[in-house]
Formats: sequence, C-alpha cells, structure tokens
Amino acid sequence: MAEGAASPTTRFQLRALLLFISTAAVLCQGISSELLGAKKVSCDTNNNKAALFVFGDSLYDPGNNNYISTTNTDFQANFWPYGESFFSQPTGRFCDGRLIPDFICEYAGLPLIPPYLQPGKHQFVYGANFASGGAGALDETYPGLVNFVVNLNTQLKQFKNVANKLKQQLGDEEASDLLSQSVYMISIGGNDYLSPARGDSQQSYTQEQYRGMIIGNLTSVIKGIYKTGGRKYSFLTLPPLGCWPSVKAQNAANKTYSGDLCNKDLAALVQEHSEAVSENLEKLEKALEGFKYSFFDLHTTFNDRMSNPSIYGFKNGDSACCGSGPYRGVYSCGGMRGIKEYELCENASEYLFFDSNHPSEVAYQQLAKLMWEGSASVTGPHNLKSFFHVSKSS
Repeated sequence: MAEGAASPTTRFQLRALLLFISTAAVLCQGISSELLGAKKVSCDTNNNKAALFVFGDSLYDPGNNNYISTTNTDFQANFWPYGESFFSQPTGRFCDGRLIPDFICEYAGLPLIPPYLQPGKHQFVYGANFASGGAGALDETYPGLVNFVVNLNTQLKQFKNVANKLKQQLGDEEASDLLSQSVYMISIGGNDYLSPARGDSQQSYTQEQYRGMIIGNLTSVIKGIYKTGGRKYSFLTLPPLGCWPSVKAQNAANKTYSGDLCNKDLAALVQEHSEAVSENLEKLEKALEGFKYSFFDLHTTFNDRMSNPSIYGFKNGDSACCGSGPYRGVYSCGGMRGIKEYELCENASEYLFFDSNHPSEVAYQQLAKLMWEGSASVTGPHNLKSFFHVSKSS
C-alpha cells in the first residue's frame, strides 16, 4: 500500500461519516423535531456561522412557485422531465437537476436550502431561498400575473420576516452576527428585459429610463437587506439572452426575420444593464460600510460555452435538450404549457440548455464552481469561497 493511502477500513469509516453528515443535513430540513431528538442531531445552530439567503428568478428558484395558487404553468416546473437527472422527480426547479445555489450549499457545507414557501418547519439558521421563476426587479414585469410569481419586493418582505424569526430564536446579538456573516445571492433582471422583447408587456419609457428603474429597484432591495444586517452579496451579469433558444425560435418563426436569429437589440440591452449594475455596485461599496460583493461574469462564461461547447464537455451549445420547434426553443418541455408534443434528448448532460430558457444541471455546476473559486477576472472583487471562510483544503 502506498504511503499515506487509506486502508479499506479507514475508507469505510470515512464513507460512513459522510453518509451520517449528509443524512443529518437532510433531516434538519425535512424531519420532525421528535425524530431529530432521537438521533441526537441539532439543527438550531449553524457552526459555519454563515447562512445562505437566495433571492431572484427561475435561475435560483428551488420550487417556490409550486406553492403559489396558479394555473399558469409557464411559471412552474413541477412536472416531468424536470428534475430527472438528480432528484429523479420534479421539484419545481427549472432544470433537470440542481441549480447554482444547490452547488454553493454543497461547497459551503450547508444542507440544501428548501423553498421558503414550502410548508413545514424551516431551519433558517442555514438560510432561506425566496427566488421565484418569472420574477423581475420591477413589480410591473409580466403585468397581470402578480399571483403567479413572487416579485423581488415581496421576497425582501419575506426575508425581513425570517430575520425577525431568527432574532426570536437566537436573540438579537447572535442573530445579528449570523445575518452579517451570511451570504446573499441575487439573480434578477432577465425577465424585465425578456418580457417586453417577447411582446408580453409594453413600456412607455426610453431604454435608459427603463434600465434606471430596474437598477433603482434592485438597489432599494440591496439597501433593505443591508439595513437588516446583510453585508456579503453575490450578483450575476445577465446571460446572453439575445441568443437564448427561445429567442431564436421566436425569430425563426417570424417570416420577415432574416440572417442571424439572435436578437441584437436585446443583446445590447443586456450588456448595457450589466455595465450599469457593475458601476452601481462600486458606488454601493463606497457608500455602505462593510458592503462586499462578488459579481460573476455569467455573460462571458456562458457565451464561451455556447460558442465552443465541446471544450466544456457539451455536444450541443445552442439547442435545448427539452422542447420543440427550431433549437427546441418553443417552451413546451413537459407538455404542460399549452403544447403537449415535445422532444427530449437522451442525455441532458450533453446539452448546455435543458429547456428553451434554462441551463442544464451540468452547466449550472460549472458556473457554480467558477462563482465559488474563480479568479477576479471571472468573479470579482471576491469569490464566494472567501465569503464563507472555507479552508483551502476544502
């Protein structure tokens, strides 16, 4: 046996220990306190001293929209084949498996954070996920559908309720310490630009005015979290929405549209938005004492994978695994959105996109790893690993 190699007995003990830790984490989120007491597992403390609070849209939604009274399945993913690759059943995630926050939980040693709206006892010492598929920074995004999504302002109200519960549970001092050490992930803005681009909503503002409204409301929410105790934040640039499978399929169906099927106007809006957010974050860092942030270049990293899929292990970088029509860009995955017929690839891990609007689990895992430990050129000025104070050996 090589020097330093673990014996079979030691390897078995390690696997048993990992199994116990994983089981304990799941138990803490979903089993009754009586069973927890019998197993001597405590869920009232978080030894990491850093919880994860998640806000945003379908890129981060673990299934909150399952618990909203709605018949609009455009904003739900609680049906097959969603969830097929990891959970073996639909969870409400708009993906074949896990999302970025799920992987960040894994890297940080936290249990999976369940949907905030999921019934049952929640252990908020580990955090909470308020994200809702279809949500925008503006309440006006997808007008008339206020009962189908949880907008960003409402998510902030939900977080404040959680903060109050933590103070009741832990006391003011310990709760304040937890909130200040925690990480706040936010993915928002895509729907604010996709909705008018698809003709789902009309706006009477200039592009500059509209962008200012989006960033203004995002800033207001950031300051609301900050006032409640939040200091460490994670943001994303918007992805290359102009070349999304759904956008290209829409343009392909437009008989008057010729040439490149990407929406160049939408692509320009996305770039301008991300540049404006970057400038705003720099201002907040100077204005708010203790404010730290990680700004991940989702646009460049995703565009690289769309242009050169094989380099990153994908066979397809422009079409969805699940859907119909050109690029499988018609949002019909699962047959529950008004179109019953759809195509499903054999192996979702070979595709960058799972459905016409959302990445696959493998794509999310690659992105999460970059957010976790990427260099400042990809995610700066901080990465998420530095926020959680995880040792280099992890």
